[in-house]
Amino acid sequence: MADTFKPRHPEEARDAVLWAMAEDQPLEILGTGSRRALGRPVQAAHVLDLSGLSGIELYEPAELVMTALAGTPMAEIEATLADKNQELAFDPIDYGPLLGQPAGEGTVGGVVAANFAGSKRLKFGAARDHILGLEAVSGRGEIFKSGGRVVKNVTGYDLPRALTGSWGTLAVSTRITLKVQPRAETEATLVVSGLGDAAAVEAMCSAMGSSAEVSAAAHLPDPVAARLAAEGHALSGPATLLRLEGFGPSVDYRFALLEKRLGGAGRITRLDVDASRALWQAVRDVLPFTGTSGLVWRVSVAPAAGARFVETLRETLAGEVYYDWSGGLVWLAVEGDDPRADEVRAAVTAAGGGHATLVRAPAPMRASVPVFHPQPAPLAALNARIKAQFDPKGILNPGRMGA
Repeated sequence: MADTFKPRHPEEARDAVLWAMAEDQPLEILGTGSRRALGRPVQAAHVLDLSGLSGIELYEPAELVMTALAGTPMAEIEATLADKNQELAFDPIDYGPLLGQPAGEGTVGGVVAANFAGSKRLKFGAARDHILGLEAVSGRGEIFKSGGRVVKNVTGYDLPRALTGSWGTLAVSTRITLKVQPRAETEATLVVSGLGDAAAVEAMCSAMGSSAEVSAAAHLPDPVAARLAAEGHALSGPATLLRLEGFGPSVDYRFALLEKRLGGAGRITRLDVDASRALWQAVRDVLPFTGTSGLVWRVSVAPAAGARFVETLRETLAGEVYYDWSGGLVWLAVEGDDPRADEVRAAVTAAGGGHATLVRAPAPMRASVPVFHPQPAPLAALNARIKAQFDPKGILNPGRMGA
């Protein structure tokens, strides 16, 4: 009979893991379960539900630090930060709408487990770059802590970075300390209209390499831009987006600098703060593909290789795409019931390497197709050794990342 354990304290989470280890019973690790459809289906009859481990335990706006239990909703964290005009700089993506779930239901533990980051990752890094400290329960049933509440601390191995992105297969995070930062006073988006994919990638890379301090760069080909325009965003035709944040005079100066640099590329328009933030949220959360029925891939390549990857892929596969991270992140929607995994990953290799993750697909397909990009043998062997150290019996989220 399946059991659901819902701890209210980290010690209760440890007790559940100890029971699972003693009984050789695997556990599925969940927060609210809103991102259950990401990754492979977990092969476990019992659930460790961390939604009861919720609450912000410490928030010091002047010190730019926050500590929260793993089941704390991201909506609560973001609202608390917004009250003090602060934010998480890595701008975590909300996969809820793409997966047919309500927005804003994820937890901070889920963000850390999956290493979520949004459009500003190129400038500010991913979730793992903003973790100061972490408390977790290993698959051995041991509570351990790493890091602290300051940016510079020397407490041994950087375990938070190792655990972030492990999808709950190494340890159960229970308490997380994050660094936060002041939210920009204002922002604007420079929109270059009419560029093809290759020209857009060239323009984005030029802007990112300039002194304009662009915080995000994306390109929306015509079908994607048209879909967002129908939702009320001020776009016309293919749109290349460059985000500028900071104090008003600084944003104006840098906008003029970019306008001069890219003036010959195409028609330039400006989106001011409210329109800019709304558009970047849509880009970050993959809203162009929300409500569609296709399979969705998330492909990471070198920024300059994004258009080359798509060009190679289009020789064998039709699908809609758009670019984030200055061309380094390609969102690909494939119609039909075949994910075309071999073709997608062959195109990644032809573009110089990277990885492709199947983020939206039915559970049977995610069980049969490698959701995460296959690892080279040496890296897979290293990960297996790390797994053996943290979770020797394989009881934490078995099957989530690989069969």
